[in-house]
Amino acid sequence: MNKIESVSLGNGKALRQDDVFPTSEVKDLSNLLNCRVRKGIEKGIFSNGALVNVVSKGYSHLRNEDFFLEVEAKLIEAELNYVTRSINREDRSFSVSYLLSDDSYVVKVKNSTDEIVPMLNFINSYDGSCRTSGSFGFFRKVCANGLHVAKSKFGFAVKHRGDVAKVVIPEIKTMVNKFMDNEFYSLSKKFVVLAERPLVDVEGFVKLTADQLNLFQYESSEKNPLPSLNARQVIDTIYKESSLLGSVPTLWNGYNAVNELLHNKLKKTFAQQAKIDLQLFNFVSELSTN
Repeated sequence: MNKIESVSLGNGKALRQDDVFPTSEVKDLSNLLNCRVRKGIEKGIFSNGALVNVVSKGYSHLRNEDFFLEVEAKLIEAELNYVTRSINREDRSFSVSYLLSDDSYVVKVKNSTDEIVPMLNFINSYDGSCRTSGSFGFFRKVCANGLHVAKSKFGFAVKHRGDVAKVVIPEIKTMVNKFMDNEFYSLSKKFVVLAERPLVDVEGFVKLTADQLNLFQYESSEKNPLPSLNARQVIDTIYKESSLLGSVPTLWNGYNAVNELLHNKLKKTFAQQAKIDLQLFNFVSELSTN
């Protein structure tokens, strides 16, 4: 069992597959510039030939090849089927999600075609914008969205050896089973609750969410009270998705529509996206109890 090359998504979208392995290297800036450099900025991190970060001489560079490929090796060792979604942002920051595709892990929201599977998400950056980390989450097939609302983190160690860092990944299947037992199904039940709450006032929900979380401007401008481009995108996504699933709009559709805008359009780091996603989910969950 190993990586599966393709996955069938309910909306026909293909998983994003960026190249997350640009050539990277660490160079001594004093030699490169032929001059003295200030303490703390002795080395430069180059990605795909471009300088993306300046670091101290004690910095150890963790290449994506030594991180993401090690995760994949552990998944194969654990005999877990998976598909990947990879994102490369300007050869500076990177995210790879491993979607566990075994049938036993699939959960259907309200027993429909709306399926979610467990996701292991790992991020690394060459420009220092994100800390190297791993976390558990969910992947929703119908909209190709990753849901970053789980509290479980994926622990690993990074060993520093001169200019190079190596990652040590623990036994992965035990951690996956623990996540499934402790969080996956309990949070899945909360998804069902949201899917059972009709969203009567779609426009009102989008305005309230935008204002409360300060995510985007709902009105186009002070002189134009009509919904902004971002607001219209969320509104349209809610109606399109509910039509696709053959149901009335629900809080579940609302949460996912805003989440899609957050991860695909709003300019946030990977870490910021995960933090806001959790805030969004908690906010919408509170609405379901009112």
